[in-house]
Amino acid sequence: MSSLTTLARPYAKAAFELANAQGELSRWDELLTVAGRIVATEEVARLLGNPMVERARVVEILNGALGEEAGDTFAGFIAVLGQNDRLGLLPGIAELFRELREEAERRLSVRVVSAVALEKDQQERMKQALAKRFERDIEMESVVDVTVLGGAVIYAGDQVIDGSLRGRLQKLQASLSK
Repeated sequence: MSSLTTLARPYAKAAFELANAQGELSRWDELLTVAGRIVATEEVARLLGNPMVERARVVEILNGALGEEAGDTFAGFIAVLGQNDRLGLLPGIAELFRELREEAERRLSVRVVSAVALEKDQQERMKQALAKRFERDIEMESVVDVTVLGGAVIYAGDQVIDGSLRGRLQKLQASLSK
């Protein structure tokens, strides 16, 4: 996976620079996400894996699916990916682009996994605490997972904050087994 990320990174940076120069970060984020989902479908993945199918044809299909609202610059970006046989990297490019966008806009997407649904005031307090800790605007997704037992696990970018009862029990077990 890391090699795919390494390959996707320069394309994500180039896409970010193009979109930022046009003032269209949000639109490019949406387009890359949709393009990544299309490429990840079984049908398109089969086309990309078939050496008999020209990449230009897959680029045509992809740009056709995205429609005219994608614009010439985005269509050109997709064409470059096709010429370099990198269309399969679109899901990773979309993810890296989103990270670059969040960094530029001082935002952070956070996923909070808890044993029970968080109440509105709990979500708001957690959002404020995370905003203070990371010095960013927080976009929070709350997920219920009963296996957490109690507390919460917070996924913020590449950081994991495990405040769950299960996590504490695992730490206790590890310390007792030393």
